[in-house]
Amino acid sequence: MDTGKIRIKDIAERAGVSVGTVDRVLHERPNVSPKALAKVKKALEEMNYEPNRYAAALAYNKSYTFFLVLPKHASEAYWEEIEEGATTACSRLRDFSISKKMMYYNRFDTGTFAKIMDNALSQQPDGVVVVPSQLDITRKYTDIMHERQIPFILLDSYMPDLRPLAFYGQDSFSSGYFAARMLMIIAYKEQEIMLMKQMRNGNVASKQQENRETGFRHYMHDHFPNVKIHEVNLSLDEKRESYDAILEKFFQQHPLVHHCITFNSKAHLVGEYLLKSNRRDIQIMGYDMVPKNAECVRQGSISFLIAQHAFMQGYACIDTLFNAIILKKEVDPVNYMPIELLTKENIDFYRRKNIG
Repeated sequence: MDTGKIRIKDIAERAGVSVGTVDRVLHERPNVSPKALAKVKKALEEMNYEPNRYAAALAYNKSYTFFLVLPKHASEAYWEEIEEGATTACSRLRDFSISKKMMYYNRFDTGTFAKIMDNALSQQPDGVVVVPSQLDITRKYTDIMHERQIPFILLDSYMPDLRPLAFYGQDSFSSGYFAARMLMIIAYKEQEIMLMKQMRNGNVASKQQENRETGFRHYMHDHFPNVKIHEVNLSLDEKRESYDAILEKFFQQHPLVHHCITFNSKAHLVGEYLLKSNRRDIQIMGYDMVPKNAECVRQGSISFLIAQHAFMQGYACIDTLFNAIILKKEVDPVNYMPIELLTKENIDFYRRKNIG
């Protein structure tokens, strides 16, 4: 039978119940006896009925607010593309009265994460997208969301023990392993490599960066064990103006270093220094197709960028909450983003907004 032409009246006649009873079952309303519910479900199964969930959601006329809890960030950061993707998804779903709220915490201060999560949950969100802080403090709030039946999605760092509705991000260990492999295609003769970090109190900003470095070091240990890796910290406690002096001193002291790598989205900090100092024999490899990184790739101071479709991640998080909460569809729990390599030759063809 053509499910598009099945009327509530047809279902009621087959089940031997009233039209009102069928309507309550289809819209999951109360006051339906177990016997009547069984009759309607049997009729729906026999008629291969598939509800028009879009139409039902529109008719329900309810508004939904999804919260995005993200790290504080500067302009032209990776997180801006996440926000842009989420904004686009909300715009495309505006007929369903979906809106979003952005809230920001300091990644190096778990107290700010707790404060923001308390604030967000006090506003009774319909769904939450959260970039996790440390596991223990994040678990406190994911447990609360489970208790309150608030679906949540983890972004950036996968913590399966927290039992999220879904996860979006790269397999960070594999990404770091891949980065090392690609870097050493052009640096296979090198004796020394520089690893640029941005730390505060000895910590990098995210578990994802730590896992990328672990993957990188595994590859180097297995295939290039004799290459010395020098760490340079462009500390987040230092002023931006001091970075060039730190880099100048490092490269003067390490003339054998011609290749660098970083596991954050700030490769342009080194790339821009290299362009200003006219050091054409040194390149850095980094992450994320933010505008400043892209320009350094075009000018040759960044050799490779690994991209992970931040725009698509932001879009997919909102779309997944929509599908799970409003359309009541099954969603994929683990969604690893592609590990894509960008160079001067293909960077202008990167479709960061190709959402299909």
